[in-house]
Amino acid sequence: MDSIGILLSAPWLMLQLAVDGVLIGALFALAAYGMALVWGVMNIINIAQGEFVMLGGFVTLFVAQAGYHPLLLGVPASAVALFVLGWIIYRLIIFRIVDGDLFISILATFGISILLQQLANQLFGADVRTVSADLGSVALFGGNLVVGWIKVIAFFAALLLGAGLFLFLKFSRLGQAIRATSQNSRAARILGVDTDRVYAATYAINAAICGAAGGLVVMTWFTHPFLGLPYTVRSFMIVVVAGLGNLMAVLWAGLGLGIAENYAGFILGAEFQAAFIFLLLVVILVWRNHRLARRRMVLK
Repeated sequence: MDSIGILLSAPWLMLQLAVDGVLIGALFALAAYGMALVWGVMNIINIAQGEFVMLGGFVTLFVAQAGYHPLLLGVPASAVALFVLGWIIYRLIIFRIVDGDLFISILATFGISILLQQLANQLFGADVRTVSADLGSVALFGGNLVVGWIKVIAFFAALLLGAGLFLFLKFSRLGQAIRATSQNSRAARILGVDTDRVYAATYAINAAICGAAGGLVVMTWFTHPFLGLPYTVRSFMIVVVAGLGNLMAVLWAGLGLGIAENYAGFILGAEFQAAFIFLLLVVILVWRNHRLARRRMVLK
């Protein structure tokens, strides 16, 4: 109650939390873009989504430690490295479960998630790491609102990547093949589309998007080997709320989640912020189940 009283008596603090929530929500949406793509095209719920974000953060960290700029070179390097990793994981594991049951994909990608998590822990250690982009911050409204430039850049980078993904899917040959496969994979295969190549590219693009998000996350907050699960849950929630195939709705859902999580972290305390995410997931799943039940009754 004390935290709520502070918020009500300090409108600038409310604005600060809202602005920070919008900026971090764009990164949540960026990771969710990839999950929506894989889910819509391959009918796979990728539980390893957060681990791709985590590994992208480590790639940017190592690029920065090598003496290169983490934003100019680290984020592209993360995207490229995770694209390659996603392609390899598809060729080793995912291609075996594409035509299987959705529950099988959850189990398989959960196993990939644990494997990547433990490998990162063994290779990089469990320490919390961060990278400074040395960009400073900007003070607005007489210093009442302070925003880090890296958060602003990450926000617009997420928007540009989302717009780039939309244009790629709409106008490129591979993008059109991905859309055709998502609508009807059997018909696309009959018409000459190499659906195996499409699935491999889709999973690799998802990993690349998560890698870029991870590169931005490590400069905005931090990374460590056990970072993945909250980002997987956030991505899943955003996609459930926004639906498949609607990137703009994914963005709005991500921004809303960022604001809600920021306020919850301040009111409940940082130690309960992760609990709030999981509680919100339960609420959203119950709400969606209720809507689907009502829709089934109407159809009857």
